[in-house]
Amino acid sequence: MGDKTQTHPGAAGRALAADQPTSVRNVVLVGHSGSGKTTLVEALALTAGAVNRAGRVEDGGTVSDYDDIEHRQQRSVQLSLAPVEWDGIKVNLLDTPGYADFVGELRAGLRAADAALFVVSASDGVDGSTRMLWEECAAVGMPRAIVITHLESARADFEETTRICAEAFGGDDPDAVLPLYLPLRGSEGPDGHAPVTGLIGLLSRKLFDYSAGERKDSEPGEDQLPDIEEARNRLIEGIIAESEDETLMDRYLGGEQVDVKTLIEDLERAVARGSFFPVLAAAPAAEGARQGLGTVELLELITGGFPTPFEHPLPGVTTIDGKQRELKPCDTGGPLVAEVVKTSSDPYVGRISLVRVFSGTLRPDQTVHVSGHGLADRGHEDHDVDEKIGALSMPFGKQQRPVTHAVAGDLVCVAKLGRAETGDTLSAKDDALLMEPWQMPDPLLPLAIQAHSKADEDKLSQGLSRLVAEDPTMRLEQNQDTHQVVLWCLGEAHADVALERLRSRYGVQVDVVPHRVSLRETFAAKAGGRGRHVKQSGGHGQYAICEIEVEPLPGGSGIEFVDKVVGGAVPRQFIPSVEKGVRAQAAKGVAAGYPLIDVRITLLDGKAHSVDSSDAAFQTAGALALREAAAGARIHLLEPVAEVTVLVGDDYVGPVMSDLSSRRGRLLGTEQVGTGRTLIRAEVPEFEIGRYAVDLRSLSHGTARFDRAYARHEPMPPQIAERIREQAGDGG
Repeated sequence: MGDKTQTHPGAAGRALAADQPTSVRNVVLVGHSGSGKTTLVEALALTAGAVNRAGRVEDGGTVSDYDDIEHRQQRSVQLSLAPVEWDGIKVNLLDTPGYADFVGELRAGLRAADAALFVVSASDGVDGSTRMLWEECAAVGMPRAIVITHLESARADFEETTRICAEAFGGDDPDAVLPLYLPLRGSEGPDGHAPVTGLIGLLSRKLFDYSAGERKDSEPGEDQLPDIEEARNRLIEGIIAESEDETLMDRYLGGEQVDVKTLIEDLERAVARGSFFPVLAAAPAAEGARQGLGTVELLELITGGFPTPFEHPLPGVTTIDGKQRELKPCDTGGPLVAEVVKTSSDPYVGRISLVRVFSGTLRPDQTVHVSGHGLADRGHEDHDVDEKIGALSMPFGKQQRPVTHAVAGDLVCVAKLGRAETGDTLSAKDDALLMEPWQMPDPLLPLAIQAHSKADEDKLSQGLSRLVAEDPTMRLEQNQDTHQVVLWCLGEAHADVALERLRSRYGVQVDVVPHRVSLRETFAAKAGGRGRHVKQSGGHGQYAICEIEVEPLPGGSGIEFVDKVVGGAVPRQFIPSVEKGVRAQAAKGVAAGYPLIDVRITLLDGKAHSVDSSDAAFQTAGALALREAAAGARIHLLEPVAEVTVLVGDDYVGPVMSDLSSRRGRLLGTEQVGTGRTLIRAEVPEFEIGRYAVDLRSLSHGTARFDRAYARHEPMPPQIAERIREQAGDGG
């Protein structure tokens, strides 16, 4: 790394298809919104020759031409792939959104990648969500490197940003996070800011000058060498500490000179196994330039230091009926196992599935088995179907370039898989397999919608089903209590994108309406009621009288019906009719139109007529009796209460607990989780946490996350209940 000076022909105008896993590197770019990930992808594509000096592919578009919504919102909202070639290695660059609402796209990128580039802005530093993501990668041992961007900013300080990264990411070993290069600054401008014009390689002691728009290497001056010796010695010690040669440190400390070739080999091995995390610098190319600062060095690190797909542990694989299946990692001749990591729609091509091949080789026109299991709670029904693979292609911006195959370890786009959804497994038709799904965040922000017009109503169901097929972080709910269609999202930006896609991609206009919480009713005390349904208007009449008693039961009891009629006052054949009537009325509610629960209804007495009594008459009488009992009784409105767990940094424990209390929450306790994190448990009425996904993010600066689970229904405060009753009385 840092010793190569040749430039490389790129892949402009042709598709890239690897023939063996060793010639593939899958790299995901992660970092907070605005850190410069997409700009870095464009700079790497320019350096690799995948775009021309104007940053455009052959059709006139750019590598970042992915989605019209992204252009309108001026930020990435979805995972995108840009394949480039360097030194005969195909590099699949996976650009992910930095905004928290699109963490599902980021998780998909992590699933598809074998290593991660953490992009950190020199002017903004490291935020809490980036720290959490680093820990997530560390938990699975994913190799990582850090790229510092925005060096052109007047506030940029490479050395300070490197120190912050070592503190944030190094944990107990800050010497595992060290720079490979130091920035070389030019002359100060009128504003007193000296731009970065090149890099000094710490291992090679070479100067790499980008001031002319293309890397030129030379020897540094004698006056520059003392400035780099301290950083160089620290880097060498950091690399040797991770070396598999346990004698190397003693030899080095004993005065032996370790040759650069040995250091680079040890560095590459340490990076590949995820024990050393180099820091690099990068900047986009100036207009008309051929290479952006640091892009050659970064491509050298990716191709030389990042692991091949062979080194990526294979996710768990089972047969369709759940039996474990052991497979060799990345076996191009093995059973086909591939996974849909992203689904999108193209107005001309139709549905496009981005697929990571983990085993076997995928080819056009072969019939595969599509398995989707485990996401039924998000509106995705389990499915097992056979489908024919359409054309295979490699994306580049809005282009799709055809390829003939995709080997294990590679990524490819598959056209027109009609049933395949994000997270589905593709396997051989006669050897159906299923991959263990990756962890997806739970959508906790409800968006209640309704069709804008009758024409939209006809298209709404299909549009929503396509939307959730593309994005498993959305959950579609048809609420039987409130009769609302609810799309659960990760945040407001996520919801905005969903609405825009419904409108622009599927031609469905919807209106957002207030989300209603599923309330219940119950009796506060024992009450009695008499239902009299007697009609004599000539011909066959209706006659049914019943007397009931209603008493409250403990929460969770439901509705209990008891028959205590004596002497045949209500004939035996009509007792089920009374029960049917009271249960039907209970489902409709007795005070504000919400279902009645947790009561015992006892039938005590009644009267019948030998001719005019009927099943329908006693059903009506039962309903009337329950309504009369409610009219003379105190009825509690019950609201759902959720058990909420919040994982938050220690700095925000006080504000989060105070906020939960202000939401009528009952704090149940706290416990320490790891270093610097606290888990808060509380019970909070669902009325108070409709927008908690948004509010908690603001309160904790994006560093907290929460889960919720239904606990029970319980009486709401009288003043709130009265307001709800008034709204029900007004038809609201």
